[in-house]
Amino acid sequence: MKASSVKFLSRIWAVLSALAVVGIAAQAPAAEKIRIGFLYDLTGPFAAAGARPAKIGTEIAVEMVNAKGGVAGKYPVEAVFGDPQSIADVAINEAERLLNSEKVDILAGVYSSAHAVPLASRVDAQKRFFWITVAISSAVFKDQNRTYVFRPQVHGDQFGELSVRFLSEVSEKRLGIPPAQLKLAILYEDGPYGTNVAAANEAAAKTHGMQIVLREGYSATLPDLSSLVIKLKRARPDVILHTGYNPDITLFLRQAKELGLRFKALIGHGAGYAQLDKLLETFGPDIDYVFNVDPVPAQLLDPKTLAPGLGELSQRMVERYRAITGAQAAGDPTLPALEEELRGLQRDLQREAEAVRELALARPGLPSQGPADTQRQAGTP
Repeated sequence: MKASSVKFLSRIWAVLSALAVVGIAAQAPAAEKIRIGFLYDLTGPFAAAGARPAKIGTEIAVEMVNAKGGVAGKYPVEAVFGDPQSIADVAINEAERLLNSEKVDILAGVYSSAHAVPLASRVDAQKRFFWITVAISSAVFKDQNRTYVFRPQVHGDQFGELSVRFLSEVSEKRLGIPPAQLKLAILYEDGPYGTNVAAANEAAAKTHGMQIVLREGYSATLPDLSSLVIKLKRARPDVILHTGYNPDITLFLRQAKELGLRFKALIGHGAGYAQLDKLLETFGPDIDYVFNVDPVPAQLLDPKTLAPGLGELSQRMVERYRAITGAQAAGDPTLPALEEELRGLQRDLQREAEAVRELALARPGLPSQGPADTQRQAGTP
């Protein structure tokens, strides 16, 4: 994934520098490694959607920490990976393996909300620390009062609300259609990710007085979406709001082109729509009116507006990712605390989830969502 890979890397860096490694390193013997278990789908449809680049980002972040001798120059980090295979039951089994057989100190990662939602309940019940880096569904935290689950990420309902707000601001000027006359179709994969964003799309559209001519969910594993395209042709929306992963996005766009679907604009909400270079390679100029909602790439921001050192850190991440994959990469504003702060935070904390949890809650400026404030925002795209 070229357009958003460092966003994964930056969140992993948050785990290593600002949270996990600081909290559990203080009393670890010098020869002992800090073991962090990561769950990323390396097979199945979620791999291509972005989970595989997340693993690359994780490996880079671990290398960057260990190149300095580990945490505080003393404690090397060992990443232990699990492959959920894009299947929720496998994700649960892999999490159990990492926590109870591999005995990792922290569980982190998770690309799909379909995995994050059930895992959050199970890991929290075991009082083990869980740091979600990618999955965005609000269902992970909403009305749950999680104690040991954190996430440096934007909520799914923010994605859905912002795409509609964008339309309310530009539709009359760019499309020649006042918001109250704009016809929307809401298309979404029917897991926690898609349903969350779609619900926010619908609520925001009603707030802005927009017309919803079609709201349709589908399984991301369907081999044929032509019937959905036909429904869209009959509904004749001006704008399509789509939330999907990767194979389903490509399938939809291909069949939409084959069946002659016309629209003025299409707005995606992350995942496969973040891979604009791949979409351009596949569909050429047909994606000129395709937009995407995602956190802002950190290296595209003015370094002077960031905390000291973050611009340089982002650039180093981009260079390493490019060296491995040959691809461009981008980040987001959830980049964490600096290495200097990492070295300075030597605290007498026990090697347990409760201690790490307390550090996460107390950490100033660390974007996280947990029990103290389940709606705290990691940043707004």
